[in-house]
Amino acid sequence: MTFRIALPKGRLLSQIAPLLEKAGWGLDDYNEKTRVYRLKSSTMSGLAAKMFQEKDIPIQVAVGNYDIGICGLDWFSEQMVKFPSSSIVKLRELGFGEGSVYAATTPGSFTGGTLSARGEVVRIAGEYPNLAEALALRLRLRRFAVYPLWGSAEAYPPENAEIVLLSRKDPKEIESLGLQLLGKIVESRACLIVNKESLRSKDLSPLLASLNSVIGDAASIEFFTSSLPGSITQVQADLPPADLSVVRLALPDGHQQTHVRRILDAAGINIDDYPSSTGNRRPNISLDGFFIKVIRPQDMPLQISNGNFDLAITGRDWLIDHHHQFPQSPVGELLDLKYGKVRIVAVVANEVPVNTSEELQKFRKKAGSPCRIAAEYVNIADNYARVNQLGACRIIPTWGATEAFIPEDADVLIENTETGSTLVKNNLKIIETLFESTACVIGNTRLRENRIQGERISAFVARLKQTMETMP
Repeated sequence: MTFRIALPKGRLLSQIAPLLEKAGWGLDDYNEKTRVYRLKSSTMSGLAAKMFQEKDIPIQVAVGNYDIGICGLDWFSEQMVKFPSSSIVKLRELGFGEGSVYAATTPGSFTGGTLSARGEVVRIAGEYPNLAEALALRLRLRRFAVYPLWGSAEAYPPENAEIVLLSRKDPKEIESLGLQLLGKIVESRACLIVNKESLRSKDLSPLLASLNSVIGDAASIEFFTSSLPGSITQVQADLPPADLSVVRLALPDGHQQTHVRRILDAAGINIDDYPSSTGNRRPNISLDGFFIKVIRPQDMPLQISNGNFDLAITGRDWLIDHHHQFPQSPVGELLDLKYGKVRIVAVVANEVPVNTSEELQKFRKKAGSPCRIAAEYVNIADNYARVNQLGACRIIPTWGATEAFIPEDADVLIENTETGSTLVKNNLKIIETLFESTACVIGNTRLRENRIQGERISAFVARLKQTMETMP
């Protein structure tokens, strides 16, 4: 009998690895230095594991691709609060990975009354959109908007969100970010989850018994703990009136920062503390009338569409993904910055007898089963399936390490690649290049009501354009 295990990369790995070693699972390659995604047991025949981003694991176990998974309770709860009939159950907690998802806001931004009585829209941002929606319903908010993020939620209050959801080990970490703690949403320590059908049809007792033998008793969680009141007995104070002439500019965090800084320096635009060694999300800029925040590039098109920002520097890939979901969105590309060039490609396993998307269409029709497409770009993937008439498809959202999904968990990938070497190493081949993507300046393409703001935006883009023409 085959047992399929989904194990996380990242924060829990260093504690899970010795646990599995003591349990005798024989997954010798499961360590922080591993270069492989697929793990074979040296002690148990039929035991195979794969490494995923932690937030992918509840989905993979729920759809039946894996019998057992280990992840944080936060991601298990994020799945179950939206899809309570998901085919997964939590078997037990593992006694480590302590932390919680907290609701937070800006200090002093609440002054009295009740939040649920607000007539204005309450904006809730974070990486946990399902928990955010459940929170809004629990608080009986009359009007609310949930902003799903890839990260950097702490940067959004007070200008771009009233409430954010953040995963942290300790409430003191919320205060260290300059935020006010509102309450705990759910705890996030490590847990063992299992597919319901696998629990019914397979004898998982040897695996579970081996884990139980090395794990002490672990406390259970209370979902939506009592530390968060049913109605926050405060109401947000009015922010100072926005200066409509100010340009709100979003700059990327992560590896793009060095490239952006190089271009801005060449344009004679000085930005203090970017990149920041202290995690500063609001660096100062030498241009009058500009306000800057540092956020994730993936979130920028939606944030501009929502009116939270006027300009942003992101990748064309994320702009196109946004437009596939919202074709009428007013967000457009204003300037190609010509760095960070990648290709967005359709990929299959080498052994699949197709070399083009046309051949894939015929192959999938003969297969007779739904085509599974894994991608970080879920909207581009959906469009690819429609354009190529792949028939019944299942789009599998991923949060990185997408190349590990083929062939066991997906038939096709929509992926970005610079050289293609990683795909080759993983026994994959490109069957179509959908488009090329580089970094670009994006903005709202509608006519500006404020003349000064419009002039500042035009001058900024023109200045960068002139700089790009003279840079090597």
